[in-house]
Amino acid sequence: MSDFFQILVGGVVVGATYSLVAVGFSLVYQVTGVINLAQGATCVLAALLAWSLQTHLGVSALASAGWSIVATTLLSTLLGALTFVPGLTRLSNANMFMLTAGLLTLAEGLFLLIWGSQPYVVSPLFGNSPISFWALLIPSQGILILGATILVIVMLWYLLTRTLTGQALRACAENAMAARLMGINVREMAIVSFGLASAIGAIAGVAVAPTTSLEFDTGRLLTFYGFIAVAIGGVGSFPGAVAGGLLLGILQQLTTAYVSSLFSSAIALACLIVVLVLKPSGLVQPRVGRRLDVRDAARVASEFRSLDPHYARIGGAAAVVLVLSLPLFITSPSILSGLVIAGILFLALIGLDIVMGYAGQVNLGQAGFMAVGGYVTGYLVTQYDGIEPLVAIFASIVAAIAISIVLSLVTMRLRGIYLALATLSFGLLVDAFTVGLVDFTGGPSGLVGIPSFSVGSYSFDTPDQMYYLVAAIDIGVVVLLCGAINTDLGRALKAIRGDQMASEALGIDIKAMKLLALAISAALAALSGGLYAFFFHFLSPEMVGTQQSLTLVTMLVLGGEGTIVGPLLGSMIITMLPVVFQPLAIYKTFASGLLLVLCFLFLPQGLFGLLVRTLPVKTRQQLAASSRQLTEEAP
Repeated sequence: MSDFFQILVGGVVVGATYSLVAVGFSLVYQVTGVINLAQGATCVLAALLAWSLQTHLGVSALASAGWSIVATTLLSTLLGALTFVPGLTRLSNANMFMLTAGLLTLAEGLFLLIWGSQPYVVSPLFGNSPISFWALLIPSQGILILGATILVIVMLWYLLTRTLTGQALRACAENAMAARLMGINVREMAIVSFGLASAIGAIAGVAVAPTTSLEFDTGRLLTFYGFIAVAIGGVGSFPGAVAGGLLLGILQQLTTAYVSSLFSSAIALACLIVVLVLKPSGLVQPRVGRRLDVRDAARVASEFRSLDPHYARIGGAAAVVLVLSLPLFITSPSILSGLVIAGILFLALIGLDIVMGYAGQVNLGQAGFMAVGGYVTGYLVTQYDGIEPLVAIFASIVAAIAISIVLSLVTMRLRGIYLALATLSFGLLVDAFTVGLVDFTGGPSGLVGIPSFSVGSYSFDTPDQMYYLVAAIDIGVVVLLCGAINTDLGRALKAIRGDQMASEALGIDIKAMKLLALAISAALAALSGGLYAFFFHFLSPEMVGTQQSLTLVTMLVLGGEGTIVGPLLGSMIITMLPVVFQPLAIYKTFASGLLLVLCFLFLPQGLFGLLVRTLPVKTRQQLAASSRQLTEEAP
């Protein structure tokens, strides 16, 4: 029994960390209606600054903690004022969500450039000796974490209930439009909320840093677990954020102790998905709900842009000729291999564009379907002699479609951040299984011994052969889907993106369309994952993990959503730049985040939109006319 209570103590300490991060999420959401995925980055920044002050300047642990909290708060608030706050009046909630994902990636890339990829350990503030209490050993740093959590909650309660600034923040949280009419500067309050959340993250970082080793991407884990905690407890509730964090920490520790550490995350994510399905608003209802105001309604999706058919035919023919002739002019095997990788990822991007660009549904778990395709294909060809690669890929596509149907049925009622969280949770759940199912996936070491793709006796075992295979598949898929987008199916998907309620009133089966869109996306991602495994002859969790999902989103936004062909530009740039400029490879993470942020703020239609801006295009007005035609033809 004493062991059980000792595990509970550990769970409470871990949960208090998640609670601190979750409270920051809840604060920003209450004021702006946006989930800030960059919250975990402030924790790591503060911790790394504290380490630098201690190591390079000899500053004491306590002083370095204080200075790093101040510096992190100022730097993060400045970044939020330049990027996060301007996006509030330009972007939809879904795009703001992905903008903050770009900020997280940007911060990780910056940490990698400054501090490198090696782990760091920060000195504890009050020693390492645990404190004995009723036969339980409580880590001294754990007491500091609990104390910091209680202090933050008390100070936040006082600020929000006893100060004018707090009252202004609460007014913005309840009704931003009414607050503006009362003379409250909503933009300033958004900056204040972002800064306060950054300070809370910094406090969490310096409190937790001595208990773990820090790396440049540790903030991603803190972000994900803080996000899960606030979703379980209730996005708009501070008590819910604390309760969700403590529940998540205790659940993880119990799973680690009595099941396996490999499945602690999987069980937590499964618990989250159950909560999302049964009670999407969380276990604790917020006292004040956000209202849809003019500012929120102004955040509309970007306009569809497509080339005039005449220009599309000419451009398409020229693109096919260019693609097929490229290997004749490329002598570098590394560049040709990079093009093959870009073409393989383009398949997953086309599927992602169908879901996000056309149907308007956020999907942060696309790499999860790539993992299903890659691992099912790899397992079949390595474990069963004589099975044809085509059969293995077909089986992986069927598996991915089946999983997508289940995911669609489970998440059918979810929209906005809840749908984003569900797809993100799906991706993280797949990550957990790829690491934990060692017999099937090879675990952290990966699945090895995957042969080259072959059809009968012909093997595609050189970059040239794989290039033409992937190019042929890409061209075929693009032609097929471009034709489908110009049919009733495409018009229905575009109508759903514009207004789901109006689409349903027009007789469009929204559930069927969403299910079909995700099934197509999953099938293309599984095909991409299978080809990925055949090309590398190896597949590891990092290759098809959640980071890859965010990279795919970056490629999609950079190329242009709702274009089918635009994502190829994003795939080529993100994949080829580190290949062509080898010394710049270390900048890839930083560049990906920066490109995602800049595209959302200044180029929402992507490079494709910029490319065709001066050419005759089909605009939303023309597409609306097509939708009316669809309505008139409906029985």
